[in-house]
Amino acid sequence: MELRILGCSGGIGAALSTTSLLIDDDILIDGGTGLSELSLEEMSRIRHVFVTHSHLDHIAGIPMLLDTVFERIDQPITLHTRPETLEILQRHIFNWQVWPDFSCLPSAENPVLRFAPMAPGERIKIGARSIEMIAVNHSVPAAGYRVQNGVGSFAFSGDTTTNNGFWEALNRHDKLDLLIVEAAFPDEDQELSTRARHYCPALLASDLEKLNHRPSLYLTHLKPGYEDTIVEQCRNRISGLSVQRLCGGDRFTL
Repeated sequence: MELRILGCSGGIGAALSTTSLLIDDDILIDGGTGLSELSLEEMSRIRHVFVTHSHLDHIAGIPMLLDTVFERIDQPITLHTRPETLEILQRHIFNWQVWPDFSCLPSAENPVLRFAPMAPGERIKIGARSIEMIAVNHSVPAAGYRVQNGVGSFAFSGDTTTNNGFWEALNRHDKLDLLIVEAAFPDEDQELSTRARHYCPALLASDLEKLNHRPSLYLTHLKPGYEDTIVEQCRNRISGLSVQRLCGGDRFTL
């Protein structure tokens, strides 16, 4: 299983794109501005998109993806997400005002987009890969995902802050090779981090004590301009794990 990081920043700027992770060549987790890293041929091979939540930095590229591959694919792209998130996307994005409803284009019988509600705790198998949705604590209904293929496994927190459920779900498995977890703000902004329901280094370090595994740890969703500060603070607070900054273009084999 190959994991390619298309975008992972908490904002945009030179060489910075927002969250989008590509598994092998056919599965996306989130579709932020990082989708622009893909070629037309690469976009045409995507068949599944698992969305963590409805915030723009995680879904901005999906409408454009559908428009781009509209005439190039003969099977629909399936969008998996929580029912609450799906309702938001249908009401506010695919509503014919912000963007066409591709779930009925070119026809209701043969659409380019298929919506698939997914409940926390549910697992979907696609080929040799199993994707598990895990509820997390954010300002809107949100989820993280754990992905395994029988050989390796990784987990992605999505956007979240202090919670028990994500860590309990990971501990129910025997192993975890790679953990990608957000740390959006430095400790100086802990009050803002708490209000926005994001991690800062202090909150993340406390929650990591709940995890039984010792995976490779990569930090994502860092606010532009604060990346070095957040990584340094996490390294000072987190013991027993090697803390690395996730970057667009990173690739992992699991």
